Amino acid sequence: MTVPNGIRIGILLPTREQAITGDVGMPALLDFAREVEDLGFDSLWTGDSLVARPRLDPMIVLAAASAVTSRITLGTAALTAALRHPLIGSNMAAGLDHASGGRLVLGLGSGFPIPETEEEFGLVGAAFEGRAGRLDEIVALWRRAWASTGDGAPTEFTGRHWRAAGLDRLVRPVRAGGPPLWLASSDTPKVLRRVARHYDGWLPFLPSPRAYQAARQTIAEHCVAAGRDADAVVPALYATLTVNDDESAAQAEMEHYVERYYGRSLEMMSQIQAYGWGSAAQCAAWLIEYVRAGARHIVIRIGSLDPEPQLKQLGQTLLPLVRAAVADDPVA
Repeated sequence: MTVPNGIRIGILLPTREQAITGDVGMPALLDFAREVEDLGFDSLWTGDSLVARPRLDPMIVLAAASAVTSRITLGTAALTAALRHPLIGSNMAAGLDHASGGRLVLGLGSGFPIPETEEEFGLVGAAFEGRAGRLDEIVALWRRAWASTGDGAPTEFTGRHWRAAGLDRLVRPVRAGGPPLWLASSDTPKVLRRVARHYDGWLPFLPSPRAYQAARQTIAEHCVAAGRDADAVVPALYATLTVNDDESAAQAEMEHYVERYYGRSLEMMSQIQAYGWGSAAQCAAWLIEYVRAGARHIVIRIGSLDPEPQLKQLGQTLLPLVRAAVADDPVA
C-alpha cells in the first residue's frame, strides 16, 4: 500500500490493558494483530514493563504476531533495553528480525523517572542512575555485534558499563546492520542531541504540535552538525486516542483509562504526553496538526480498556481521513 508523503500510522497492541483487566491471553492479541493489518494500518507495536506497568513480554508477543501477519511493520514502543542483559537483548532482537522477515523496528526507552520504574530496575539488578547513557551504550554494543561478520570487523566491545568479546559468534539479524533503533523520549536539549547522534528514529509523546515542530527542527540541525543527513532520523509520534462521537463521554473514558493505566490523573499526564479524544474526525484533525509539524510515523495507543470497537472506527474512519488530508495538503 502506498502511503501519501511517507505518512505511516500504527496501533499499539493492548498488552497492558489485558493485564489491567486480568484477561491476559495471546489468542485475543493475535486476533487484534490480524485486524490491525486487515484494516490497512502500517505498523503494530507493543510496550514493555516487568512490574511497573506489567504486561506480556514484547519480544514474545511480536514473535507470535509475526506468524499471523505478513505485511505490517512490527515494533516496540518502547522496549526498556536495560531490563535484559545486552547480549541476550541482541540475540532476541536478531531472532525477532528473522521471525518477522525484516519487519522489525525497535523503539527503545531508558525508563520513566518514577519510583515504580526505579523499583523495576532494582528487581533485575539494573542501575537506575545513569540509565540514559547505559541505553546509548547498549545500542552501540548491539550495532557492533550486528556488524561483527568475522571478515575483519571488530568482534569486541569495551564501554563504560559493558564489555564483551566474541561478538562474531552471535547470530546476526536478517538485515545487514540490524533493525532500525528509535529513541522513545522527551524533547530536552540533551535528548535531542542523543537522538541525532545515535538513533534511526525519534518516538516522543509531546503534548503539543508546536513543541513537536521545534524539537523536530532541532534534531535536523543536530543531524547535520553530526555529519548526517537532516532527515536521517525518522520523526514519529506516540499518541493516545479515545474515539466517541460524544466528546464528553470520550474524555470521561480517557480519564478512567489513564487513572487505571498510570495511577495518575489525565490532567497530570496531559502535561507530558499527547492525548486526543472526540469523534474520529476530531481525532484525525488533531493528528494532522502533528503531521504538519513534521511527524511521519504515528503510533496510536487506544485510550480504552476495551479497545477493539474503537480499532474499527480508527481503521474505517480516522485512517482514510488522515491520509486524504495529507495527500491533499502539500504543507503536510
